[in-house]
Amino acid sequence: MPPPDKTLLIIWHSRTGASKAMAEAAGEGAGQSAKLLGAADVTPQHLLDADAYLFVCPENLATMSGMMKEMFDQTYYPILGQIEGRGFATIIAAGSDGEGAQRQIDRIAKGWRLRRVAEPMIVNFDAQTPEAILAEKAVDPKKLKQCRELGAALGEGLALGVF
Repeated sequence: MPPPDKTLLIIWHSRTGASKAMAEAAGEGAGQSAKLLGAADVTPQHLLDADAYLFVCPENLATMSGMMKEMFDQTYYPILGQIEGRGFATIIAAGSDGEGAQRQIDRIAKGWRLRRVAEPMIVNFDAQTPEAILAEKAVDPKKLKQCRELGAALGEGLALGVF
């Protein structure tokens, strides 16, 4: 396991439970290195104190969720130029394709000069009606396993000093 001084900050926002469940699974995989925070609770200091990041959110109307966007809005400039080169990964809960939210986060990460250390994970729930979109989501156990594996890989990357 990673030394206790290495932190994977898992920042999540969820409206229907899917992103929260996936963030928690990734945190289980990462073990002691994981620190989970809801997007509304993240401060610039949290980002400065972390060694790598996992951003987990739903795609809403072809963009990242508003709360995740607000987190980036509140923290972007205060830490600009101070976290360059740190690793990041993403998990997107999507109703259709998730690409819009993914592109937004990638652009922000590029501005911060973060380094993507894992392929984007987009979990498609095929929610296309208002009822399906707003309903609580149950994440397929196979997808939760993939989230745990991603968390474990990120934790191992920290332990080995890869990022």
